Amino acid sequence: MKTKTFHPGDKIKLQTKTKTWEGHALESHDPEIILLKIKSGYNIGIRESEILNATIIKKSEKPTSETQTQAPNSNLPNVAIIITGGTISSRLDPKSGGVISTDKETILTIAPELKEICNPIIESPFMKSSEDMDPQDWKTIAETCEKYLNDDSISGIILTHGTDTLHYTGAALHFFIQNLNKPIALTYSQRSIDRASTDAAFNLICAAKYATSDIAEIALIGHENQDDSSCLAIPASKAKKMHTSRRDTFKPINATPIARITPNKIEILKTFNARSNSKPKIDTKFSDKIAIIKIHPGQNPSILDYYQKEGYKGIILEATGLGHVPTKESRANWIPKIKKSIQNGVTMVATAQTTYGLLNPNVYTPGRDLQKTGIIFLNETTETAYVKLGWILGHKTWNPKEKL
Repeated sequence: MKTKTFHPGDKIKLQTKTKTWEGHALESHDPEIILLKIKSGYNIGIRESEILNATIIKKSEKPTSETQTQAPNSNLPNVAIIITGGTISSRLDPKSGGVISTDKETILTIAPELKEICNPIIESPFMKSSEDMDPQDWKTIAETCEKYLNDDSISGIILTHGTDTLHYTGAALHFFIQNLNKPIALTYSQRSIDRASTDAAFNLICAAKYATSDIAEIALIGHENQDDSSCLAIPASKAKKMHTSRRDTFKPINATPIARITPNKIEILKTFNARSNSKPKIDTKFSDKIAIIKIHPGQNPSILDYYQKEGYKGIILEATGLGHVPTKESRANWIPKIKKSIQNGVTMVATAQTTYGLLNPNVYTPGRDLQKTGIIFLNETTETAYVKLGWILGHKTWNPKEKL
């Protein structure tokens, strides 16, 4: 059966003796194997000798870019879309079967409905996978936001970003940007834009609704459930990624969402800061000499000596239970090492290993023993605690005796 009438990127249907497959043809390095990316996102290989019939459903098209040359609609607000990379800015590479970054204007072709909500103004300070982000990138994003926050012609901001570290960036903007005067919507996609199950378009539409609202808060905007019924606006410093691949991966932790959003309306779920004429203040001082240590049974506390030797200014301990570490009842007593680190000027913070619930060191003796060391108990997610501590320690005038 001659099947080579199609090319990588074409959407095709392949019929074998037992099954009919549909998907996008990929470049194969084995001339006897036809590679196909199917709807689920997985790649499969089918021997050409087993194919009874091959049909081209749709020829591949070179991704097009819709530029901003179209005249804006004077009846719609202007929204700045800051693009930094991630799956929401990616598409299928027909040669490799993986995803690659698109050009920045391609985002307008994902959700043409955006132009019925706002006039998009696109900027891309850089393109990175979120696992490669660092505090310097957070500063760049905050400074890019500042420009639009001080531009009276801009109603709000949408930031597109990869999911892996989006909650870190959200927490960073929460501390870096003060006196916020308009909405900032951080949004994402768990599945690339070429997949039928992509969440990019719906998230972008909901983010645009948020960016044109009266809610002057930084929020993560994403699917509330697996279906395309609604998005949640989650306070940026209270969000956590909870699943590797589900579309509703982000959840509010020990907090209420700000709003539920559909393409038609915004349902307010809690009190919020309203947009205003205030002038935002950007403060991006940050110390990245912060470590996160997850406490586990039998763990040797001498790791604290290593971080102190390397000049770390702050250490976050993800404590067990209500705020515990191994104590004198264990072969690995952490209490003396924690005391010594604090005496030597290292700021020690405890957060919970559990996703939900608050620390309470007063319930059990190990918690009370830990409390006596001078460690600070912080009821934030570990990711937010990391950003908060780095931001505070970035200010040389901060007094370690003050409450975080």
